Amino acid sequence: MSLNVSALSDFNNQIAGELIIKMVYAGSTMEYVTIQEGVKFQEPINLFEVSLHMQNGTCISSASGSATFTQRTIEVCPRTSFDALCLKDLDKKYLGISALAPGSYNETFALATQYSELLVNQFQKANDQFLWQQVSGSASTFGGTCAVSGLATIISSSTSGVVPVVINAASSSAANILTTMDSMIATSSADVADRDDLTFFMSVSLFRNYLTGLRLANNFYFDPASVTNRPGLYEMKYPFQPNVTVVGTVGL
Repeated sequence: MSLNVSALSDFNNQIAGELIIKMVYAGSTMEYVTIQEGVKFQEPINLFEVSLHMQNGTCISSASGSATFTQRTIEVCPRTSFDALCLKDLDKKYLGISALAPGSYNETFALATQYSELLVNQFQKANDQFLWQQVSGSASTFGGTCAVSGLATIISSSTSGVVPVVINAASSSAANILTTMDSMIATSSADVADRDDLTFFMSVSLFRNYLTGLRLANNFYFDPASVTNRPGLYEMKYPFQPNVTVVGTVGL
């Protein structure tokens, strides 16, 4: 008598292995910006600027200078994610044993916490990408077709009132990134030189180049302990510039 097992699949104990949750680099830009809360659809940001014009003499009656009031409208961009998760679909898979309670009436899901945390991380990542990269009316995986533009578009616009100082691909290697960043500081407005919130925003890969550049330039002033590395955040102070922070963000 022979033993015929050809109708059986090789055994694979799928519930014995550890379930590894995918790593997602969550965004961090929201920690560095002012958030306008309570906006339903649109709301203006009111801007005020004074232009001072000095004249000779003391008893002057002719007007000089100006006080200018302007507005910039911010708009809420509604976005939705919908997952049709049917626990009954898991009954016939290994998850029916490892992630569901015994029986065929499913009321609990053992992976609910991990599932929700992964969704939150992906939302944070998509929000960071949206904040920087969204182009008004263009379809994207992180913003849909919202009629708003991200920071990269706003800053580079000739009508934004902002003078952009940007690191480009040709000057982003570890060998020259510090020279580029020093040039950016030197060409920034002297009026904001004493601000304590001056920030370099760059991609995670550029931040790594920046750290390598510091190490190669002079290991004596590079303190590895000064680098804050936690989920969704790469941050450190720029050497010899105590009011300048360097941030690596997934949004860029």
